[in-house]
Parts: sequence; C-alpha cells; structure tokens
Amino acid sequence: MATKHSHKPNFGRHVDDCLRCQELKDGAGPVRWSTAHRGELSTVEIKAHDCRRSDCGPVCTFGDW
Repeated sequence: MATKHSHKPNFGRHVDDCLRCQELKDGAGPVRWSTAHRGELSTVEIKAHDCRRSDCGPVCTFGDW
C-alpha cells in the first residue's frame, strides 16, 4: 500500500482524481497507525514538528493518537 493521497486531508471525503481514494472506494483497507509509540512525545519530537512543512491546516493534530 504505497499509494498516497494526491490532496490535502479532507476528513473522509473521496476525491475523484486521487488514486488512493479510488483504492479505498474499491475496497482497500485503511492505513493502520503503529501502536508501538504509546508513551508521551519527547521534547525533541515536539520541537521538531513543523506545521508548515507538515501542512497541518488550521488545526494541528500532531501527536493526537
């Protein structure tokens, strides 16, 4: 499952010309996030996060899991 969405996050709405959205429409499973990191974020991880580079949008959800 190497196909990535060709658009910004849109909260579950499918985009017609996106290959990943088409895979999901055709029955592909959703991405499963790793459960290996269950602890608190380290100071280094928090300081390294860049909303502009990550294209977070109006609300940053970094670290919400």
